[in-house]
Amino acid sequence: MKKAFTLLELVFVVVMIGILAAVIIPKTRSNPLQEAAIQLVSHIRYTQHLATIGDKFDRNEPYWFRQKWQLAFSTAAGTNSYMIFSDSPATVGGAYDGNPGANSTYTDVEVAGNPLKKNKYLIGVPFGSFDNSATKKLSNELNIGKKYAVKNITVSGGSTGSSARRILFDHMGRPYRGNTSSTSAAALNSAGDRITTSAVYIKLCTDICINPKKSANNKNEIVIKIEPETGYAHIL
Repeated sequence: MKKAFTLLELVFVVVMIGILAAVIIPKTRSNPLQEAAIQLVSHIRYTQHLATIGDKFDRNEPYWFRQKWQLAFSTAAGTNSYMIFSDSPATVGGAYDGNPGANSTYTDVEVAGNPLKKNKYLIGVPFGSFDNSATKKLSNELNIGKKYAVKNITVSGGSTGSSARRILFDHMGRPYRGNTSSTSAAALNSAGDRITTSAVYIKLCTDICINPKKSANNKNEIVIKIEPETGYAHIL
């Protein structure tokens, strides 16, 4: 005689599968804020990589240190995004302006190329002197306001006196805070100016960021810490 499942057994199996699915599936759902932080840490480390392989020292340029590779946050186009670039006095405007730039043919570009996407650059939204008439050169994932619903970003710490929402790195990967614009009160004025002596904290929030800025207060916040000296970036 062939053995078969009874209707009661089949119903029991279906119910058990439903219970297991209800328990397991929520744990496998993505966390957009966590994903945004992981991506940002990866790009911080890539910025450090660019800084360590591309020393900007130039004995003929008195403000060479303003060309340090930097990761800067922006609220351009009404969203939170970031970009990775090296300011230059020669690309657009003929002076250090603290903004990403490119000429019309993209043969002279301050923004870092996207190593994962050919012909795209590590900037999330059009920004004045960069791709203001088209979006084909942008890396949309850096628009973390749109991709990950990040509504607020705070940058704190460093003990430099600067409130600039950008982190720069020297040839040793050490973090700096300050501005590369020659007209900014927070501008870097020497090679060692505004190097951090305490940790830098970046807080990403899907709602209004609540103090303190160095720690996450609820599930709508996540904090990245960049250590001084080593520049080691990690999620708290």
